Amino acid sequence: MLNKVLIIGRLTGDPTFQYLPSGAKVAEFTLAYNRRYKVGEEWKEESHFFDVRAYGRLAEDLPTKLSKGYLVVVEGRLTQHRWIDKEGNKRSKVRIIAESVRIISKPKVEDTIEEEVLPVERFEDLDSEEHKIENDEDIVF
Repeated sequence: MLNKVLIIGRLTGDPTFQYLPSGAKVAEFTLAYNRRYKVGEEWKEESHFFDVRAYGRLAEDLPTKLSKGYLVVVEGRLTQHRWIDKEGNKRSKVRIIAESVRIISKPKVEDTIEEEVLPVERFEDLDSEEHKIENDEDIVF
């Protein structure tokens, strides 16, 4: 079966980091995606937010590469975490496990109208072999 996601969005904040018992680094950030659509003659916009996790070398490279406001392409897979909360309610959360992260543009600067868009050949590609997860058992949910 295929489990693949490709999304473009802006980071809503700087990535946060933690370490697995094995010492592997884990990075987490949230992407905002805005969908514009037309109803009659009026344009509407709705925002969606997606939690993203990156592991290992990919997570190690994120601090120097990404921060709030960056427009990125994330390619990865979806995972679902299920648990029962303190009140006994069943809970569920879907998140994206990043396999690659590419920077499209830097954050907008308040005093300028246009943002800098990096040409395709300058994308920061973090999906090389050195960023692959070596042991899926290290993945914590």
